[in-house]
Amino acid sequence: MSENRYETAVARYFEAWNAGSAEDIAKAVAVAWTEGGSYTDPFADVAGHDAVAAVIAGTQAQFPGFVFRPLGPVDGHHHFARFGWELVSVADGSAPVAGFDVVALAEDGGIRSVAGFVDRVPPTA
Repeated sequence: MSENRYETAVARYFEAWNAGSAEDIAKAVAVAWTEGGSYTDPFADVAGHDAVAAVIAGTQAQFPGFVFRPLGPVDGHHHFARFGWELVSVADGSAPVAGFDVVALAEDGGIRSVAGFVDRVPPTA
């Protein structure tokens, strides 16, 4: 992992979102987030490892065969980092969902909070 604390935190974030099993998600969340860390986006507002892991598992269930990948560089200052992301189909490379997140970091580099924003969503029927 990068020596840059912002890039390291974001890499851990993506590891959690792309973990394979419920057990792997729980382990990755425990590494990436602080004990009471939170996640907020237009669809969720949760705190704590179990709740964050449940949001990730639910998103994976909604988008099987997709992975999250960074979109552009990580930008950070003080205790904050921001980065773009997209949700990409492993099968065909399409990316129907994209957005950006802002994370607040604890002194040890763990994620205290995430504020997620969605810029692109698939049309609904």
